[in-house]
Amino acid sequence: MPPKAQKAKGKQKPPEELREASLQAVVGSHGTDAEDALADCLLPLANTPLIEYTLDFLAHAGVQDIFVCCGSHPEHVEDYISASKWKRPTSPFKTLVVLKSDATSVGDAMRDLDNRCLVTGDFLLVSGDVVTNIAVEPALARHRERREKDKNAIMTMILREADVGHRRRATRCKPVFVMNPTVDRCLHYEEVNSSHDTGRYVSLDPELLSEHPEIEVREDLIDCYVDICTPDVLGLWSDNFDYQSVRTSFLFGVLKDFELNGKTIHTHIVADRYAARVSSLRAYRAVSREIAARWAYPLCPDSNIVPGQHYEYTTDRIYRESGVVLSRTSKVSRGCVLGRDTVIGESSTLSNSILGQNCKIGRKARIEDSYLWGNVTVGDGSTIKKAIIAEGAIVGKGCTIESGALISYNVRLADNTVIPSCTKITRAQSTDGLESRRTDIALVGERGEGYGYSPGSDEDSATSDSSGLVYRHPRGSKSASSVSTLEPEELESSEDRSRRASAISETSDESALNKDFHAEATASILDGLQKEHLPENISLELGALRMTLNASQHDVRRAVAAALVKRILNLESNGTGAREAVTTVLAKYSSLIDRIIFDKESNDKPDQVDFLLLVQKELASKERGDSLLLFVAKEVYDLELVEEDGVLQWWADTRSSEGGMGSVRGLVQQFVTFLEEAEEDEDSDED
Repeated sequence: MPPKAQKAKGKQKPPEELREASLQAVVGSHGTDAEDALADCLLPLANTPLIEYTLDFLAHAGVQDIFVCCGSHPEHVEDYISASKWKRPTSPFKTLVVLKSDATSVGDAMRDLDNRCLVTGDFLLVSGDVVTNIAVEPALARHRERREKDKNAIMTMILREADVGHRRRATRCKPVFVMNPTVDRCLHYEEVNSSHDTGRYVSLDPELLSEHPEIEVREDLIDCYVDICTPDVLGLWSDNFDYQSVRTSFLFGVLKDFELNGKTIHTHIVADRYAARVSSLRAYRAVSREIAARWAYPLCPDSNIVPGQHYEYTTDRIYRESGVVLSRTSKVSRGCVLGRDTVIGESSTLSNSILGQNCKIGRKARIEDSYLWGNVTVGDGSTIKKAIIAEGAIVGKGCTIESGALISYNVRLADNTVIPSCTKITRAQSTDGLESRRTDIALVGERGEGYGYSPGSDEDSATSDSSGLVYRHPRGSKSASSVSTLEPEELESSEDRSRRASAISETSDESALNKDFHAEATASILDGLQKEHLPENISLELGALRMTLNASQHDVRRAVAAALVKRILNLESNGTGAREAVTTVLAKYSSLIDRIIFDKESNDKPDQVDFLLLVQKELASKERGDSLLLFVAKEVYDLELVEEDGVLQWWADTRSSEGGMGSVRGLVQQFVTFLEEAEEDEDSDED
């Protein structure tokens, strides 16, 4: 009998062998908020749930263990996966688990995953909205080879080259990778906004130029967030609580702190294959077209990757499922996708559109560049252009839906209704229970059901402003929800945008700036307010995030205003009086506001005016918003956070009375009158 030591030694395997034996993957899935959002990975893309494309990619990559991290409503994802082919005995996965978490950011999810100790070796970190047919094996082999030589090589990003004008390249916020091509090492990462003057430049540490004889600056890369990671990556997330996003926080921070941690991140660039993320409406539209055009082959409708699908690719280049009925006089152009049991009426025309199952299209209807989900009804003579119509919606006869419109679940449009460009219509009720929405007859017609959604409503929460593509769904709440958190401008053509540009006000322009910062900052502040963190700690974390994402002071004030209003509304919904809720929040966190006001020594008060405008905008669509605005204005004045001149300059600013902003000014008039009279009395005393 051999010695025990030799027997034990014979059973051991080196860590690298264990890693190669079982490749793991972490899939991130997100929603808008914890109350009524459906995870975006269940979004129908070319009539197939988006997560199917991701899981198909991981199956071909040889992944055996998958952990799906859901920040909101994991039960919907779990229910779908449990009923899918991926849980059958024939599934290529040994483990497929949906992790329930209250994480509000990628960083929180990574730290939660690290605490669970589920990851034992190399793993793929992917987003739940990725669509790709890239072969991972070469990148994985290079990663492991590099790891053998240097244990500090903790991550490899898989990137795809893209020519100028490629529809997958970012148009507004462009990722820039600075790398050493001789060792495929990423040295610096930055996102530049091409709409700003500062977006033309990248800030580099001069030491990089001296330490690396050859450097490439690449902005021609598509980043679909597919990363090969070691367990050390999770440790870095846990060690740095301020890391919230994968690129602008984690990647930027690790590269910047190389002298401290010695960790390196590398790249693997492919010149072919398909890679995309469905992270915006522009991406949703483009990826849908590319799948229909077979650019992502074999990820095409006729691959029927979901059991029960039976798509055929006809000789006229149309995807048709069984049960589709086309009238003799209807015209369907190539590239269209028609789901099972869909019926197209006489003399109707379809072009570049995708229709889900059981859609009913009437006579002489015209549908162009649009996406209709399941069970949608379109009446005779209606026209739909570049729009999204969610499941169960009914469009009456003779309706016109213009470019960029979003019609949410179960919305009903009366006959002859005209929906203007970029209008969002929903039947969702308030998520905080503060108000009940009523049908807007002027918008949807007398027999219609639904109302217009505006970004100022309470659905505009910390995360609804993010860049992720989010669709609401009836299963997410007791009432019907909406697709209203989508950004409509992404469906517009450049001509449509130019026509609208002159009509966009200064306050509405803000919503397009630095959305990543606003989403992360508002969520971080609100979390601190709810957990009653010290204002100094909230300010410290906010300052670090501002520097990381290069945000302006206006962006900071916007995030603070949004978080404070949300906290006040939360307290009020739990039974606290409006005045008491305002006083409780603002008195305790007055120093948080004081740190973002810098104009108290000047005659003009742009910072104070800006803060009050932002608060007013948050309250403009809220029930009793006028009362809350009065209490906020008076409280910040009593706390000497906003001066008398600041209040009066805000009141005189034309932006405070434009559009919906003017609807909450009424009760504040008495307070402004008091200040004006006090100023007059002071002037007379001096005389």
